Amino acid sequence: MSNKRLLPWSGRGFALAAAALAALPAHASMFAGEALDKAADILTIVVLIVVPIVAIAVFWIVHVLPEKIAHKRHHPQRDAIQTLCLLSLVFGGLLWPLAWLWAYTKPVAYRSAYGTEKHEDYFHEMAEKFRGGKLSAAEVDHLRDELDAMAASGALSPSLRTLRGELDRPPPAAAAPAARPAEGKA
Repeated sequence: MSNKRLLPWSGRGFALAAAALAALPAHASMFAGEALDKAADILTIVVLIVVPIVAIAVFWIVHVLPEKIAHKRHHPQRDAIQTLCLLSLVFGGLLWPLAWLWAYTKPVAYRSAYGTEKHEDYFHEMAEKFRGGKLSAAEVDHLRDELDAMAASGALSPSLRTLRGELDRPPPAAAAPAARPAEGKA
C-alpha cells in the first residue's frame, strides 16, 4: 500500500484544510451605522404592515375561489356555496375545503327534484344569447327541453316561464345596419 492512501491530510490536503478553517473576520450585516438602522426600519415596516396585508388578501382570494368556481359552472346551489365561503372567512378557513368540494360536485338528487343541474342565472344568460341570435337550433332545443323538465317538476319561476314562451317564437333578427344616403346627392 502507498503512503498517499494512508495519509490523506499530508502536503497539499493539509494546507487546503488549514486555509478553509482559518478564522476570517465575521460581519453580521453588509450595512454599517446609519445604513443598518435604515435597513432595519424598512424591514420592520415590511414585516409589520405589508406582509399581514398581503397575507389577508391572499387568504380572502383563496376563500372566494369556490364561489367563483360555482358561478362559472352554473352550480344550482351557488348561493349556499357563497354563504359557506363567507362563514369560512369568519371561522378561519375551516369550512373552505367543504366549499371547494361542493363547488366541484353536482348535487345528486337536485336534477330529479328541480329538473335541472344549473343555476337560474344560466338560463337568463342563455336567454340573452337567444335574443342576440347567438344560439344554434340544437342549443335552443336543449334549453327548451331543460325548461320543460323544470316546468314538469314545478320549479319554473315566472321569469323562466316567460323565457320558455320566447323560445317558441323565432329569435329576433339581427338589426340590419341602416343604409346611409349617398353623399353629394340631395
